[in-house]
Amino acid sequence: MWLACGVTDWKLIAEADYAVPAGRDLDELVAELVPCLRHPDPEIRDGFPYRVLFTWLDRGVLNDHLSRIGDEAAGWFGHEEIQARTFAPLVLDGVVSAGGFAPEWVSGFSAWYPEEKDLRGFDPELGWLHAVAHGADLLGVFGRHENVAPESMLDLAARRLTAETEFVLRDQEDDRLGHAIGLALTRAELTAEGATAWLETIRETLLARAKPGPLPAWVSNTIRTLRVVYLLCDRGIRPQPRGEEVELIPHAALVKDKIAEVLAIPAPFTG
Repeated sequence: MWLACGVTDWKLIAEADYAVPAGRDLDELVAELVPCLRHPDPEIRDGFPYRVLFTWLDRGVLNDHLSRIGDEAAGWFGHEEIQARTFAPLVLDGVVSAGGFAPEWVSGFSAWYPEEKDLRGFDPELGWLHAVAHGADLLGVFGRHENVAPESMLDLAARRLTAETEFVLRDQEDDRLGHAIGLALTRAELTAEGATAWLETIRETLLARAKPGPLPAWVSNTIRTLRVVYLLCDRGIRPQPRGEEVELIPHAALVKDKIAEVLAIPAPFTG
């Protein structure tokens, strides 16, 4: 049974090749559609409203509404409900990829991402949440954006990795964060210092918190994410997953050496 969100039947729009319904005002449709992307029912949040929104973004239907959609999604970073917070970066990813941008979106994301405590990937009732993965995708988009300093996104990734948590990442969340870091590392204006400073932050944190016993979850997450970055530095990175284009990462050798130095702290057999 199709679950509704608002008064519009988004399934019918999808079945009509995503054409804007005749006689409907696009402003009103946007006002109704965007909140569906924070709905607690995953069949709604990840269902036809999602497909309609991102198809319209991809086709340029919403080009005059990007600021409005981005502002609304950025406001969800402070929402009390986890699915709203974790779908904020997903919506912003689509908006920025479509050409929208505001410095306030970067600030809101940067304040939320390393501080989010609920890192569940999947919840039986709420469905996919994916704070780390959705945040990583937006971090990668911002990391490539001409109006965002790549160093700031690399630093943000380091703060997310070193945040204390009991959640061990799964469902390829570490891969997606590693890919996002790799995207930020492709920026030509990065100096050697800028490309490796974030790793020094991680190294210092590992040394400061080192103690005998099982590896904390955040250390395990960091190890696996850095291994992904090492691989991307060695082989090159595809900006689009499964895409054919491969870009080489500037300062790749220096980044790999620094990663090896960092990994040798918690896992000396890999250094």
